[in-house]
Amino acid sequence: MRATTIHGTRDIRVSDVPDPTIELPTDAIVRVTAGCICGSDLWPYRGENPITPGATIGHECIGVVEAVGADVRDIRVGDYVVVPFCHCDNTCAHCRAGAQSVCTHLGMTVSGQAELARVTQADGSLVKVGDTPDPALVPSLLALSDVMPTGWHAAVSAGVRPGSTVVVVGDGAVGLCGVLAASTMGAERVIAMSRHAPRQEIARAFGATDVVAERGKEGGAIVKELTDGIGADAVLECVGTDEAMRTAFGVARPGSMVGFVGVPHGVELPVRTMFSKNVGLRGGMAPVRRYLPELLDLVLAGRIDPGRVFDATVGLEQVAEGYRAMDERRAIKVLVEP
Repeated sequence: MRATTIHGTRDIRVSDVPDPTIELPTDAIVRVTAGCICGSDLWPYRGENPITPGATIGHECIGVVEAVGADVRDIRVGDYVVVPFCHCDNTCAHCRAGAQSVCTHLGMTVSGQAELARVTQADGSLVKVGDTPDPALVPSLLALSDVMPTGWHAAVSAGVRPGSTVVVVGDGAVGLCGVLAASTMGAERVIAMSRHAPRQEIARAFGATDVVAERGKEGGAIVKELTDGIGADAVLECVGTDEAMRTAFGVARPGSMVGFVGVPHGVELPVRTMFSKNVGLRGGMAPVRRYLPELLDLVLAGRIDPGRVFDATVGLEQVAEGYRAMDERRAIKVLVEP
């Protein structure tokens, strides 16, 4: 099959690689109808994470089931499905506690930007959409494979409540989905920290009541002013850098919670600030399967449209340009059509 592969820093290619196969009786093979580039894919692309030259890359996709293992009962060939980036059996003790992203049989999508992807726990992971969706729904369905549940997880972890004031640190696709999540959960005020006009526009469309373009201490001071010196009831950290984490704790009111979903890179927690302000930290890798049924219902009912975060589309053979566009911040999130 044709698949996106990474060979070094900023070296993305499309290569012929072996088709994935059924390796375990709980597996399924999905023919990808749409994939995308994630902000976390940019970490290895920029040389921040170790890579295996020639490895496939991409963990977000939707598509049609092409084959299933002998033990798969609920998913059938021909089903149109959303593929959570983290696979789970949805039955182990951790899954039953709502922590599907640490399932005892955890697997990951490794060729979402390709023609085919293997899912290691088909019955527990895959969520059927129904009939082949209207093309206009595809971006929002694709967003359910990672970015929307991740933004939702940040809001859940931060304890967003109806009537609350929420600050979202980060204006990438996850941060924007965090804005959408907080608004959908009933936050009265949602402050998006963003200095890029196209992202600000989407943030406002998703429910942001205020936008703060400044960063660091200056941005924190403006948030404090907007909240009458109190700070936010809940903060969503959707970047993963030390600066973003410190900003999050800086704008959190005493006794609140920071929900973090940005993959940490060089983060040192401000423990003394956490101690003195009684501010907590929750979050991590999103248990996508936990949230998928509810989010799918919201999408199909037209109540949320997370697919708006996709502002560029490329064919598989042009995927390297998609990476360049996101790396240079010319695109928020790029949809890839195999």
